[in-house]
Amino acid sequence: MKFIKSNLLTVLVIIVGLVLLALQAPVTKAITKNSVVKEYQMPSDYLIPKTWNLPEELNEISGITWIENNTFACIQDEDGIIFIYDIEKSDIVDTFKFAEAGDYEGIAIVNNDAYVMRSDGLIYEVKNFRSEDRKISEFQTVFSSKNNMESLTFDAENQRFLTTPKDMDLANHMFKNIYQIPLKTKTMESQPIVKINLTDDQLKEFEHKNIQKTFNPSDIAIHPKTKEIYVLEGKKPKLLILDTAGNIKKVHKLDDSFAQPEGITFSSDGTLYISNEAGDVSANIMEVHLN
Repeated sequence: MKFIKSNLLTVLVIIVGLVLLALQAPVTKAITKNSVVKEYQMPSDYLIPKTWNLPEELNEISGITWIENNTFACIQDEDGIIFIYDIEKSDIVDTFKFAEAGDYEGIAIVNNDAYVMRSDGLIYEVKNFRSEDRKISEFQTVFSSKNNMESLTFDAENQRFLTTPKDMDLANHMFKNIYQIPLKTKTMESQPIVKINLTDDQLKEFEHKNIQKTFNPSDIAIHPKTKEIYVLEGKKPKLLILDTAGNIKKVHKLDDSFAQPEGITFSSDGTLYISNEAGDVSANIMEVHLN
């Protein structure tokens, strides 16, 4: 009798043990799974410490450039107006009309003069743009509306403008090239100074079957200290950094915080700013710190 009771007790212990193991298995699996997620959860490679929401007039903000004293010259892609936005006052403090309605995409400032790129490659030169007697002239690049031009920056060290097409390039479609326009001649040179290879390993995860859609630049800027070239994309938000030789140094994928990044600029101390057109939230300018 004692033998039977002993065996029954042993069987009962075994059954209870098996039940407990079965109950614990999913928990263990869940803990393991969560641990793996945490282990591979990488921190963001950028921070956005400050954001300035813009007024409705700049819902379609398409280009920005730093001036001084926390002010930016901004354009939007519908009106031929240069807006001066002060981030300390969080307000537009001045406006300057230079043309009628049009698709204006890039802006650069050289001393007292402003240069605005239209999407068909036409550049407006606005001499003494902040004065009442400003003089406005135009010069055409070799680009047209099929290239869809959105980028313009001034390279002060080499006294030239840099630009790159958003859509079709001029030459080999396996590249998105950066072209120069010397300030002295205001004539764009057909040979690129930098070739961005769209099949580069760093662009592999973005590669599109239509290779030109792998990377569609929305603006361009030069870091004032490192002289690296920063090329922004708004379509599938990302930021590409090129070294001084034109090699791809880093590609930053931008998350949903960036509704539609269309403008990029640096302050004189190297602080990076990116502007976004309005989407589900208002248009804005963000201060961005890359890690």
